[in-house]
Amino acid sequence: MKLVVAAACVLGLAACSEATEDAAEATAESAAAETEANMEAAGDAMEATVDDYDAAGAADDIAEDQASDSDDDEEWDDPTG
Repeated sequence: MKLVVAAACVLGLAACSEATEDAAEATAESAAAETEANMEAAGDAMEATVDDYDAAGAADDIAEDQASDSDDDEEWDDPTG
């Protein structure tokens, strides 16, 4: 009888270990998928920030060029000045 109880305990522990292992594997896969999604979202956000920065820089360059052109126009309007 003790042998039957011991065997049942071993089988129960083995089943529990297998279930725990399966749950751990599912958790790891879920965490990996979530990490990948977060990294992709972060990359998209960084790309959008760079695009915004480039657009702002281009707008600043245009504004500087226009300001520079207006300064040049004033100099040409008064060649003796």
